[in-house]
Formats: sequence, C-alpha cells, structure tokens
Amino acid sequence: MSAVVEVQNLSKHFKNVKAVDDVTFSVEENTIYGLLGRNGAGKTTVMQLLTGQDFASSGDIRVFGESPVENARVLQNISFIKESQKYPDEFQPKHVFRSAPWFFPNWDSAFAERLIDDFRLPLNRRIKKLSRGQLSAIGVIVGLASRAPLTFFDEPYLGLDAVARQIFYDRLLEDYGEHPRTVILSTHLIDEVSNLLEHVLVIDEGRIIIDEEAEALRGSATTVVGTRAAVDAFTAPREVLHSEYLGGLASVTVGRLSPGERVEAAEAGLELSPVSLQQLVVRRTNVSQKEFEQSA
Repeated sequence: MSAVVEVQNLSKHFKNVKAVDDVTFSVEENTIYGLLGRNGAGKTTVMQLLTGQDFASSGDIRVFGESPVENARVLQNISFIKESQKYPDEFQPKHVFRSAPWFFPNWDSAFAERLIDDFRLPLNRRIKKLSRGQLSAIGVIVGLASRAPLTFFDEPYLGLDAVARQIFYDRLLEDYGEHPRTVILSTHLIDEVSNLLEHVLVIDEGRIIIDEEAEALRGSATTVVGTRAAVDAFTAPREVLHSEYLGGLASVTVGRLSPGERVEAAEAGLELSPVSLQQLVVRRTNVSQKEFEQSA
C-alpha cells in the first residue's frame, strides 16, 4: 500500500495554545482509520489541516503527494463531513444532494437514494426545520455517497440514534468492501466503531500517543484481578496502565502478556480479562472512564 497522507513535524498554535504539537504520521490508502481522543485533544484541528482548511504553524503536509492548501487537484478527492456541518437555511436536503455531484466526481446518486430511504430523511423540508438526527443523516449520506478517495467523518453521526448509527456503520462497511477508499473516523464512541477500524491514531494534548494497527492494539493490554497482594506481586515488574483497589482486592491493567505470563497469573489464582479499545484509550490518556465520556 502507498500513503495518501504524509505528515512530518506538524504543529498548529493558537496564541499560547498548542493544538497540534510536532506530530508525524502517515495514512495508507484503502484503510479505515480511527482518529481518537478527548475533546480538545486536537482531532478536528488535524483534520482541518489535512483538508486545507487551516494553515500549519510549522511542519509539512502531503495529501496525494501535494500540499492540500488551495489545491483543487487534491481537494476534489477529499470529503470532510463535520458534526456542525452548515447549509443555507432555505436549503432543503434535496438541494444538498443535487449539488453534491458538482463537488464529488465519484458521486453515486443511486447509493444516495438508498441511504435517504434507510435514514427516512424528508427531502422537501427546510434545513432549519430538521432535527439534529436528520441533519446528521445529511452529512453521513454525503460522506458515503461521495465515494471520495479520502473521506473524513468528524463525528457527524453523533446526532443519530443507535439504530441509525448502526445503519451508518453497516453501509460504510458494505460500500467500503465494494469501493475501497481511505476513511478517517473521529469519534468518542470507540466501542461502537472498534470493529470497523483497521488502524488507530490516538491524539492527546496535541501529540500522537498511539499509532498502531487496530488488531495489534486489541491484544495489547490485560486487566489482572485478584487479591491485592497477589496482583501487586504479579504486576510489580510490568508496565501498569491503570489500577483500582477496593479493600483487599485489586484490579490492575497492564501491557501485553505472553502465554507464559498468563500461565503464571493463573497459577497465582488471578483472573485475566481483555481490555476493550475504548478502555485502552482511556487508560493511555490517563483519565477515568467517566471523565472520558464527559469530555467527549
């Protein structure tokens, strides 16, 4: 595979705030990426820089081998769908979909019509009269039916209910299988999308702290549960990501365990449980699950 995005030492400062702080990463073609992290971590800023909507303070960005800033050749191959997508108030959804082919060379009208039915979207109602979920559906439909070679979803599906979000995930996977492209999902609903993701980028306080294949991440941490003395003895020489104690019991999350270490834990009477992708992100960003959910 070849990289469609290459970023070197990228930084973006707003006065005294480092929204993006010297990050380097690449994005491979025909892969679904998760760009994860708390609110304010820098996710949206990174996407705005990659799509030419803002200027970097320093560093280099190459999208399809070129700078994306004011570059029509690059931008015609990008779809960037945001949660706060804006449309003229007097527009109706049908106007959005009629104008979409002007911006997206790969636009598929038949696929868009299927999605309109799936999301039960009223085409003739004015934008300002639509619910949040209906506004989200417009963005999701545009992002999917555009079939842009590089598609960004910056949490536009948050307004959708659980059933509609599952429709989005299902249609994304189905169409991605038939029409591969690079997709970058920014979300805090990590458990919902974890099975979609092939590669994970986690940003925290403007810096990339995880850049790994999703499959490798899924087995990269384990929670050890048992008596405090036994757990402490087992985890003492290992990387500890998180620990909780209640009386004489302990629950400690550690890094990857080898088969031999798992046998050792069992012999010590300890219970081992896998760590979900969301739990792993929470642990690596050093916040509680509750704090993460409130921030997102």
